[in-house]
Amino acid sequence: MAVSKSTLSIVFIVLGGLAVLFGIVLVFVGPIIIDDQIVKNVEINPNNGLSYTMWKDIPVPFFMSVYFFHIVNPDEILKGEKPTVVQRGPYVYRENRWKDNITFHDNHTVSYKEFRQYFFEESMSVGDESDVVTIPNMLVLGASVMMENMPFPVRLLLSTTFKTFNEEPFLTKPVGELMWGYDSKLVDFLNKYLPGMLPTSGKFGLFAEFNNSNTGQFTVFTGQDDIGKVHMVDSWNGLKSVDYWRSEACNMINGTAGQMWPPFMTKESTMPFYSPDACRSMELVYQRPGVSRGVPVYRFVAPKTLFANGADYPPNEGFCPCRQSGLLNVSTCRHNSPVFISHPHFFEADPVLLDTVNGLSPNEDEHGLFIDIHPETGVPMNVSIRLQLNLLIKSVFGISETGKIAEVVMPMIWFEESGYIDGPVLNTFRTSLVVLPMVMEYMQYIFIALGLAGILGAVMLYVNDKVKSKMDDHPSADVDPSSSASEKTPLLRTPAS
Repeated sequence: MAVSKSTLSIVFIVLGGLAVLFGIVLVFVGPIIIDDQIVKNVEINPNNGLSYTMWKDIPVPFFMSVYFFHIVNPDEILKGEKPTVVQRGPYVYRENRWKDNITFHDNHTVSYKEFRQYFFEESMSVGDESDVVTIPNMLVLGASVMMENMPFPVRLLLSTTFKTFNEEPFLTKPVGELMWGYDSKLVDFLNKYLPGMLPTSGKFGLFAEFNNSNTGQFTVFTGQDDIGKVHMVDSWNGLKSVDYWRSEACNMINGTAGQMWPPFMTKESTMPFYSPDACRSMELVYQRPGVSRGVPVYRFVAPKTLFANGADYPPNEGFCPCRQSGLLNVSTCRHNSPVFISHPHFFEADPVLLDTVNGLSPNEDEHGLFIDIHPETGVPMNVSIRLQLNLLIKSVFGISETGKIAEVVMPMIWFEESGYIDGPVLNTFRTSLVVLPMVMEYMQYIFIALGLAGILGAVMLYVNDKVKSKMDDHPSADVDPSSSASEKTPLLRTPAS
């Protein structure tokens, strides 16, 4: 039995109305469902396979690229001339990171230690670890500055010690030894008779402390009771604050451990984190939106005030004694050695610093640090943290090894720690936390559009059916129905007529 068009139009109106209603419900309920799924996936919970694995083992490519400032004119520097350097690098190391000693607590926090190992990647480097470069000798020039205010006999004794152990003001050694340690009779002597004076009990190297080490014990919030606190640091090595700096604000341990952040970030959000290597909390700010491997991201960068001195940015007064803006004095957490952290090539630093060294050319693309983060989940998609290690060098009366060195903050190396989500992890992340929420968001509009189209089609079908029925009830004729029969039939005429 054929279904009438009127019945069919009623069916379409009902179905269309239900589709519109379902779409409207999704408009209000959809975001709640999406946010709930995000919350369940980003909290630190062993039952969350994807996010927990990313947090625990960091199964993504992560590299440290190291650039040395090779000194071209060491003899001239000792005579008081301006240093000239040539950048050598990158020397790239694959970085393995994982968390161990993981302990969950009743107050919705979890404690852990994060370990790290480095493996040289020659295929990604400009050379191998046997390449020879020349940099300042921290044992000589750093110790000289540290002893500057000691009595003159002490300085003479120090100079004699340097001569006894054949320590020169500048080191010319292979990259591998400068990175991970070299044999030094002076280091052996100090560790034997003055234990604890040096940061290492073995070989002396710029990164000797880093390899096969951990960053201390972090205790962070899991987010299971408040997702806005997930990954935020509760304590580090049992401390709520440090004592390296001169103000309470500067000593505070703020933000996360620097790997993930709470979800639902906006352009007004900031990205605070605590860095054990820098001995302080830092904060990045929003710069611009973008896309990283098909995932929408926000780019966060370091503000110009990050390493500003107290005169240019009063809240940083607690990090002083300060020199020019662009330098962070980390001597208080580096055994009082005159070490400073900056952006590479003194990017965004006081131009005076560039005038003291030949061979530097800062620019944002190569020397600015950034993190591209998926704002809905707080998961970084692309990271590039770039920092430079500098040593204050100068002539110190009584220590002949320092010659006539002009006072200068000397760049030694800069390094970039970079990583990005790729491969199966990226595909799973994009499907679970990007594509599916996007599909759900589009579904609400699809249902509303289909419902309105169905209702409109039903109305048109109903109107068309009514018009046709009316025409069937009153059919039209070819002639005027009011005309007479005689007018309809022709008259017969005779020949006579």
